[in-house]
Amino acid sequence: METEIAKPKSNASDHLANERTFLAWIRTSIGIMGFGFIVVKFTLFIRQIATVMGLRATVPQTGYSHTIGILLVALGGLTILFSYIRYMTTKKQLDQNNYYHSTLFIKIVTALIFLISLALIVYLLKT
Repeated sequence: METEIAKPKSNASDHLANERTFLAWIRTSIGIMGFGFIVVKFTLFIRQIATVMGLRATVPQTGYSHTIGILLVALGGLTILFSYIRYMTTKKQLDQNNYYHSTLFIKIVTALIFLISLALIVYLLKT
C-alpha cells in the first residue's frame, strides 16, 4: 500500500494575488508610458507656456527627448505584454500545482528603466 504525498492545491487567494500583481504591472506600465509621453511633448509644452506668457521660447529643435520618450512608451507597451504573459504562466502553474517563481521579468524591466534613466541624465547634462 503506497501513500501519496498530497500536494497543496492552489486556492483562490493565490489566484487573487496573481491578479493583483498583474494589475500592479499594468499600473506601472501606464505610468512608464505616461512619462514617455510627457518627455516627448515637453518641448511643445514649453512653447505653449511661453506663448501664453508672451515670451519668445528658444527651444532647441535637436535632441534625444523625442527618442527617449518613444523608448519609454515602447517599454510601457512591452511591460503590458510581458506582464500578461507572466500572469498567464503563473495562472497555469497554480492550476497545475507546480508554481516556480522567476525574477527574470523584474530584472529586465529594472535594467531597461535604469538604462533609459541614464540616457535622460546624459541628455539633461548636455542641454
